[in-house]
Amino acid sequence: MFILRINQSSVRLLSTKMGEDISLFTLPNNQPVISLECETAFNALTKNEKLYAHYLSQAAWHGGLIVFVQTSPESSLIFALLHKIFITETIDELKKSALDAGINEDEFTAFLVYTCGIFANAGNYKSFGDSKIIPNLPKDKFETLIKSSKAYKDNSKDIEKIWNRIQNIIYNINGKLKSLGLGEKGVTTYFSANCTDKDAELVNEFMQKKGLESYNARCFKTTAENIDTYEIRLACVKTDNDPHITLPEEIFQNAKFKITRGDYSKLLVSVVENLRKAKEYAANEIEKNMLDKYIEHFETGSLQAHKDGSRFWIKNRGPVVETYIGFIETYRDPAGQRGEFEGFVAMVNKEMSKKFATLVDNAEKFIPKLPWGKEFEKDEFLRPDFTSLDVLTFSGSGIPAGINIPNYDEIRQSEGFKNVSLGNVIPANMKLDIIPFLSEHDQTLMNTYRVASFEVQVGLHELLGHGTGKLLRQLEDGSYNFDNGKVKNPLTGELINKFFLPGETYDSKFGSLGSSYEECRAEAVGLYLSLEKDILSIFGHEGPVADDIIYVNWLSLLWTGCAKALEMYQPSTKKWLQAHSQARYVVLRVCLEAGNDFVNVIESEPGKNLLLTVDRSKILTVGKRAIGDFLTKLQIYKSTGDIEAAKEMYEKYSEVPETGPHPWARWRNIILAHKEPRKIFVQSNTFVKGTSEVQLKNYEPNFAGLIQSWMERFSSTNTSEILTEVWKKDEQHFSFENN
Repeated sequence: MFILRINQSSVRLLSTKMGEDISLFTLPNNQPVISLECETAFNALTKNEKLYAHYLSQAAWHGGLIVFVQTSPESSLIFALLHKIFITETIDELKKSALDAGINEDEFTAFLVYTCGIFANAGNYKSFGDSKIIPNLPKDKFETLIKSSKAYKDNSKDIEKIWNRIQNIIYNINGKLKSLGLGEKGVTTYFSANCTDKDAELVNEFMQKKGLESYNARCFKTTAENIDTYEIRLACVKTDNDPHITLPEEIFQNAKFKITRGDYSKLLVSVVENLRKAKEYAANEIEKNMLDKYIEHFETGSLQAHKDGSRFWIKNRGPVVETYIGFIETYRDPAGQRGEFEGFVAMVNKEMSKKFATLVDNAEKFIPKLPWGKEFEKDEFLRPDFTSLDVLTFSGSGIPAGINIPNYDEIRQSEGFKNVSLGNVIPANMKLDIIPFLSEHDQTLMNTYRVASFEVQVGLHELLGHGTGKLLRQLEDGSYNFDNGKVKNPLTGELINKFFLPGETYDSKFGSLGSSYEECRAEAVGLYLSLEKDILSIFGHEGPVADDIIYVNWLSLLWTGCAKALEMYQPSTKKWLQAHSQARYVVLRVCLEAGNDFVNVIESEPGKNLLLTVDRSKILTVGKRAIGDFLTKLQIYKSTGDIEAAKEMYEKYSEVPETGPHPWARWRNIILAHKEPRKIFVQSNTFVKGTSEVQLKNYEPNFAGLIQSWMERFSSTNTSEILTEVWKKDEQHFSFENN
């Protein structure tokens, strides 16, 4: 495919011809930026705890640079270019030079906004939605601004080399470049550019045969003499072969396969160094053992070491400083199996954590209320640690509101897990002055109770959503973890004849469907159990307020499925770009299908506005029955590994119809007209002064503050050089011409 040489006006013309709104790919000059406040919690730490938190944060941030490599072929170079510019001079100095060169105020602001978007999303594709981010100023102005910088004047050859390599690709939204995906569906670096869905399926078969998982791997295909060779490259510092971890080349299904290691090697060196320093300030032996295993994982590429580290992690109950790090969530891998790097460090919010602890203590009372029956529930509820945390550091492509980890099946199912609610993220992200598509009365209720109801939903979603449900398995010795020959499928009345075979996991079985399907199941559990007054009482909600919390919880999730989800749908490919958004849209469709005027969406102003209404008097009857029946199907299909039935049902509800009583494809234009930009967080930094004093530095919640935080976080000019070097290693697999 040829490269388009285009300026901003060309992009606008191209996007119009493609039926795309250019605003879907740009961040506006009024992009909201907010602070992630953690000072109170951090100041309550002891000196040792602050040092522990500091070095863990350093490990997380340096590892987080890997996400630029994982996002797109060009993201590393974009970061390197911006880093070189802003590390060399202040924003005020750059602005003066840019204005003198003919850049206007709006164009300079757009450059800052684009920079903030790249840093906050760890690349040039949005963390929530996976659509491309392009600059909101003409390409010639972008180039003028770069060439007015001190970095360019000091080293024009270096800057020009990077700019010439990326100047076309950063503006190009042609075809598959609009979003992340595999093959012709989008852009990915989890597979080389010549891989398709069939390649991903073949690689999955090979890994299953070997009893291996792909969390810390990428795949690169080369072809010679009509034979495909698949290199599965593990992330770690070491680059040599190890018979316990790597595999020599072998033939499988008429193709060659080999497992090597050393991906992101230079970026992981700092991760290991800082984890070693953090270990010196660990609070107990469990934390030391945990960090030893993480160090082994990042040094050697052994996924088993990370699993063992996760086992220590779940045993480290109620730490003052909580952390987790590694290749964790599989949302952005088109095949749903490779993990994006993520690292977080946070301090426990004791008041909210008490409520979550009480929920855990009472969990066994609430689990039987779920609609799928005891045969499809875990034999024993593994009581997790459930804490509310104030985030100090969250590296990766975005910050969630809650987490349930580890994601390894064998640990979650039989050993345990932890739930984390990110307490300082929730209120910062949820306040809206005007909430479209709702009556004034519902808007008032949402603004009054949305944060409180979301805390309940997060608690139920993480603990009793992701934390419940059994996978029916045949074990290695031929036995079963269920009463085979007696357990019946409640949907058919027949004996169970489908289950997970040895070596199969949920991720390998459900693949790209898995993330959204599981998020939908957890959201539905949250809705279903939020009807239990005993649960609301745990969170301090009684009487009429509890009734309002229930209503707002259902209203809020259904509103998100209506007002926000379709922003993450791509009409040209009929593809959902975000797992949670698809899940919430599916829940909305289920509730609309329930009928009885329970949920309604109408076009209140033709072509301009919608109105969503929920009959709160029917939540306990029509709503509960609809979600209960749907939940049963979700769980039975998951328990039995029935991917065919799961896919048929889930894809039906995921459809975006052009016509009918709810023409969502047409209504998407109305929704986009009311779209508000997603907030960007400015995170604090920590610095060690002298030998042992740790200082926390906060930044202004604006574009300059966010950029300053990143420059002080990565104050060495070597950072961009390392990223460029990593990019060069991958270049042959991701030539921009192939994109």
